[in-house]
Amino acid sequence: SKVTYSWYSRVITLGYKKPLEREDLFELNESDSPYTVCPNFEKQWRKEVLRTTKELKAPCNKEAPSKTSLHKPCLLYPLWQTFRYLLIKVGFLKVAADILAFVSPQIMKEMINLYNTHSDLHWNGYRYALALFVVVILQTLIHQLYQRFNMLTSVKIKTAVVGLIYRKALTLANSARRKYTSGEIVNLMSSDAQQLMEMAVNLNLLWSAPFQILMAIIFLWQELGPSVLAGVAVLVLVIPINAFVAAKVKHLKKSQMKTADQRVKLLNEILHGIKILKLYAWETSYQKKVMEIREHEIDVLKSSGYLATFSMLTLTCIPFLVSLATFGIYFLLDEENVLTAAKVFTSISLFNILRLPLFDLPAVISAVAQTKISLGRLEDFLNSEDLDPQNIDTNYSASKLAHIFFIYHAVGFIDASFRWDENSGQILNNLNVRIPEGALVAVVGQVGSGKSSFLSAILGEMEKLEGTVQRRGSVAYVSQQAWIQNSILQENILFGSGLNKPYYERVLEACALLPDLEQLPNGDQTEIGERGVNISGGQKQRVSLARAVYSNADIYLLDDPLSAVDVHVGKHLFEKLIGPSGLLKNKTRILVTHSLAFLPQTDLIIVMENGKIADMGTYQELLSKRANFAELLQVFSTENKNEETLPIKSDCIIVVSSSFLDQKKAFPMKKETVPTGSVKMSIILKYLQAFGWLWIWLSLAAYLGQNALAIGQNLWLSTWTAEVEQMNDLSEWKQLRDNKLGIYGLLGLIQGLLVCYGAYVITQGSLSASRVLHHQMLDSVLHLPLQYFETNPVGQIINRFTKDMFMVDVRFHYYLRTWLNCTLDVLGTILVITSASPLFTLIVIPLGYLYFTIQRYYIASSRQIRRLAGASHSPVISHFSETLLGAPTIRAFGHEERFVRQNKDVVNENVVYFYNNVISNRWLAVRLEFLGNLMVFFAALFAAMAGSTVSSSVVGLSISYALNITQSLNFWVRKACEIETNGVSIERICEYAKMNKEAPWLTSKRPPVGWPSKGIIEFINYQARYRTDLGLALQDISFQTRSQEKVGIVGRTGAGKSTLTNCLFRILERAGGKIIIDGIDISTIGLHDLRSNLNIIPQDPVLFSGTLQSNLDPLGKHSDLELWEALELCDLKNFVQSLPKKLLHEVSEGGANLSVGQRQLVCLARALLRRTKILVLDEATASVDLETDHLVQSTIRKEFDNCTVLTIAHRLHTIVDSERVLVLDSGRIVEFDTPHNLLHQKGAFSEMVTEAGITYDTDT
Repeated sequence: SKVTYSWYSRVITLGYKKPLEREDLFELNESDSPYTVCPNFEKQWRKEVLRTTKELKAPCNKEAPSKTSLHKPCLLYPLWQTFRYLLIKVGFLKVAADILAFVSPQIMKEMINLYNTHSDLHWNGYRYALALFVVVILQTLIHQLYQRFNMLTSVKIKTAVVGLIYRKALTLANSARRKYTSGEIVNLMSSDAQQLMEMAVNLNLLWSAPFQILMAIIFLWQELGPSVLAGVAVLVLVIPINAFVAAKVKHLKKSQMKTADQRVKLLNEILHGIKILKLYAWETSYQKKVMEIREHEIDVLKSSGYLATFSMLTLTCIPFLVSLATFGIYFLLDEENVLTAAKVFTSISLFNILRLPLFDLPAVISAVAQTKISLGRLEDFLNSEDLDPQNIDTNYSASKLAHIFFIYHAVGFIDASFRWDENSGQILNNLNVRIPEGALVAVVGQVGSGKSSFLSAILGEMEKLEGTVQRRGSVAYVSQQAWIQNSILQENILFGSGLNKPYYERVLEACALLPDLEQLPNGDQTEIGERGVNISGGQKQRVSLARAVYSNADIYLLDDPLSAVDVHVGKHLFEKLIGPSGLLKNKTRILVTHSLAFLPQTDLIIVMENGKIADMGTYQELLSKRANFAELLQVFSTENKNEETLPIKSDCIIVVSSSFLDQKKAFPMKKETVPTGSVKMSIILKYLQAFGWLWIWLSLAAYLGQNALAIGQNLWLSTWTAEVEQMNDLSEWKQLRDNKLGIYGLLGLIQGLLVCYGAYVITQGSLSASRVLHHQMLDSVLHLPLQYFETNPVGQIINRFTKDMFMVDVRFHYYLRTWLNCTLDVLGTILVITSASPLFTLIVIPLGYLYFTIQRYYIASSRQIRRLAGASHSPVISHFSETLLGAPTIRAFGHEERFVRQNKDVVNENVVYFYNNVISNRWLAVRLEFLGNLMVFFAALFAAMAGSTVSSSVVGLSISYALNITQSLNFWVRKACEIETNGVSIERICEYAKMNKEAPWLTSKRPPVGWPSKGIIEFINYQARYRTDLGLALQDISFQTRSQEKVGIVGRTGAGKSTLTNCLFRILERAGGKIIIDGIDISTIGLHDLRSNLNIIPQDPVLFSGTLQSNLDPLGKHSDLELWEALELCDLKNFVQSLPKKLLHEVSEGGANLSVGQRQLVCLARALLRRTKILVLDEATASVDLETDHLVQSTIRKEFDNCTVLTIAHRLHTIVDSERVLVLDSGRIVEFDTPHNLLHQKGAFSEMVTEAGITYDTDT
């Protein structure tokens, strides 16, 4: 059972009855799982690192340090140490399989000789038939064992390396981290480790190929003497040509990867910033960008397609050229040489054996070269700098004095300076601070003054140049951009600790999360999407605060946690949590903040300026001695009266907008579905349609022709040898010989031409398919409504553009082609054997039936296992990229080990699927090869039964064909299965075409040029809902703005403020009523016509990578002069002029190399350039310090004076100077009037104002 894998049949039959689930599969043995493989390998790797560091230190005393100074720890040595026994075992199996492969041609030769001499045929014939059968069966079993252990060892090697990369990523120093983008590190895991695994699979070919070649030549020499060398010479000549082609293909692959990377990077940003693209109607310009990159990619594919044509040609024509050369030389060497059937067919089957190793060899050699590159990259990464634990001293002893007075400092800096990496220069200069235990410290200063870096220094994340840093006790850290994991909300808060219910409740209450939980579909069991896409900014920030509080650490480092939340929530957090009476009152708290209202309650204030501590002391001290500080407060206090916001009663939840609420009730994050069932024929038809029918018919014709010719060649040889037997005169033989050899050559030539033609046709077709499918998918994705992107992980869409597109570009047409080839091959073989011994038809029918049954069973399970394996690959990658984003947080909490464990869990899942996939392939191969072996047996048996009635040439022909059939059969099912499995890719690519799209971008009705000229917006009985099964989000909204009026929109959370603007832009379509702008009903024109004539400054500043210029003006409509004017208005002119490339300054992914404040200003500049009559301002002044805030407000007031401005306000003071205020409550308009009148009416608005404690002089 072990060798035939019948123990696995249980899974296969189950898979045939129903789609397989994770529970149905076999688990890994303990020794094969990551939990044992990774630690063993890590141990060996640490030994290796120690060894090299010793060697580095040793030669310093000798004279020759130069040799060993190049020694980096090498990956191969520890890998060999860990896996050597397995590798040796695999090697032995391979030797046995190779030797057996040469035995069957020898038996065949004996059989043919038997027919020549016609001596006691029957019994010997049967004996040989049986011997042949036994040999092929043994060969099958041993070969399958080899395959299984080989795959398993290779996957272990990959697992070990992945584990090491993961561990390393957690300890990378920042200087090293900046050398790699996240994408590059993820690539190390996905492609370089994969490359290492593929190398391990082919490792044995390095010695086995030469071994097989040698054996073949020895046996051939026995048959044909020295003329064999001619054949071998042809084979050897082809190798360098093939190697050259392979090198070229590799070079092309590299450039294709480069363009694919560019395309994916661009797509990634497009999808992350899709909201901006839609609101600004920029889709087409970005679509063009993607299409341009894609065209480059297709050019590369075209060249590699033509090169592949060439290697196809060599593969099909080699056997023919070799036999032509060998037989030709064989005749020339000696007039007496006559071809007998035994010689012809034995040598042909030996040449067939010889063909594979000769082709594998160059491939393996180029794979070695590629693996060398991958190894180098892995070693560079694994040997890059780690964080220096010396950056911070965590166990200092307090002085004697301190013991007496019980004063400990939690954090102390003594003359410390820091930088991020070599290029950045000093960021923080000689800091001297002592922070006593249990103090509340505020760090203030302008944007870019080094506040966040100060926290990083305490965490030990920065490189210390001088001085000492001391820290005492455990740490909890809340980063400025909250880091949220893709798991349920509760797990995000517990962060690996056990659940302590009462404390957990208190934490939720203190972080103001209880109301939010009521809103979420499953409370704290709600799944949060990647990067927290389905919860608002304020919620993310509070979840990460709750995580910190729950960890119950000694020191709390809070990087501006109050910025993302509304002010009264900020107040709640400060009172209940951070402040002197909060939950953390006995802990040391270091708070970076922009909101100065809380400063009086802090114990110590640190004022940062340009990386130095400009001042520190208590609030009172600083007030009395520092003009600078007083100024900061001065700016602030003018606003202070109105700073209190719209009170949204404290028990209510703060979500960005109601649109979010409704959506959240409606859609949790969607998990990727694993399709089940067989791939529809319609999918394959879709591909063939994209391929082009003309190309399909042409390629079919070419393939039929070349297979017919190949059979023709062998039949020609067979009749030729048959004629030789009837001859008695040598002179007759000579004439015959030249004539026959000539025709043999001609057949080969025509076949070669057909092969070339076929491959050319297929390349053309597959390129057209690639182009069409990619274009369709991109177009469909960009036309999807915004809601789709808010409820589906971006990774899923990216996966379609990378993995699934790769399948279409590179793999799918290859599978179709090989499948077609195999089909024709098998049919040809059966025809040849049946024509030799007609009895064979009796056997073919039951064997065929068995064959299809096995195939049907297998494909059902295998397809499902592969789908599961595919789906289990993305968690590995996403968990890894999530870890990379959150590394500082994970380190601060000291949770590295737990994450390493989690990584092993996801890798283990992936390996389980892989393992089951390998076993199911072995199960199939054993059974199929057994059927093939039966065919060989019967071909031999029937020949023996026919006895003297058949000529030896016919026997030779049928047995040599039968020996070849096993490979073709195996290949055939494999490819059919590949087509089924990878058809899923095409299914997924076409999936987007079927989804509901948003309205057309342009319609036949175009608005007049210069519309809207007045900017009058009118809502008439307008209604909207997010989904058909949900209630109305807006009900009977009717109002009209005047031209150039400034309207403020206020309301509690969920009142429908953002929904209103979504409707204006038709992000949300109407359920009733209409919106009219300057006399045109907006639902009658195309989306782009509408959106490109409106203007919005959105809540979160999104930038794209590319130049500053392309960010301000992607459509290229404006001159440089206009850009500079806009920058000047936004106070960015000096900053941009200080950059070396000015407007062409490269903005990194997501604008990461600009501060949040600067990004906000760039977005303002972007809006200034689109001079349209209507501006919607979705207020987001939270993450900006007060000066920037002022600047933004005053610029908007000045520059958009002649426009209609709608402001969605989260703070009352911003709309006090509006001309009218629109008050919404649960989707209805409650009040709409001037602020003055509303205050007199004592309605909802005045109630809000009084709640916020703002006093107005009602007479003014």
